[in-house]
Amino acid sequence: MPEPSGARQAGAQRTRESLLSAAAAVFVDQGVQAPIRDIAGRAGVGLGTVYRHFPTRADLVTAVYRHQVDECAALAPKLLREPISPATALTRWIDAFVEFLVTKHGLGAALRSEDPSLQNLHTLMLDKLVPACATLIDAGVAAGEFDPDVAAYTLMRAVGNLCILGGGYDRTDAQHMVARLLAGCRRTP
Repeated sequence: MPEPSGARQAGAQRTRESLLSAAAAVFVDQGVQAPIRDIAGRAGVGLGTVYRHFPTRADLVTAVYRHQVDECAALAPKLLREPISPATALTRWIDAFVEFLVTKHGLGAALRSEDPSLQNLHTLMLDKLVPACATLIDAGVAAGEFDPDVAAYTLMRAVGNLCILGGGYDRTDAQHMVARLLAGCRRTP
């Protein structure tokens, strides 16, 4: 008896989610040029399954990036619904954004590649994450917690620059510097 269409679709979606999670983890460890077999192994599937869902490496990188951008963007309204101050909400969101940035080992090179399917990723980030950040800043300004001159794009760009890791400057250093940056965004009495 054939499997119902809904069950097949749900199974395919679970496999896709598993592949996205596995790829994201492998990309953190090895960069976006990691062997596809490592991603398949981490997801517990064969290479054919990876290629059936993502025919090219660019398709996989794009899907992982989109998925993580969507998760980060969706976090802003969730935080605004929590019984926390806007400053705490922005801090938690920026912490997630920092994590998003520092785990993109090798993505910079991919974004600069000639592959047309990767060229819209930076725009995607700006289109989704800047408005999410702006809602948190706006809430903080309305509550009197943030300087009204703080702009989402400028803040995110500064955070991005602070998250460029290198020799003698690691994830912890980036987190500390971003915390100092956020402290400077607070409204002074």
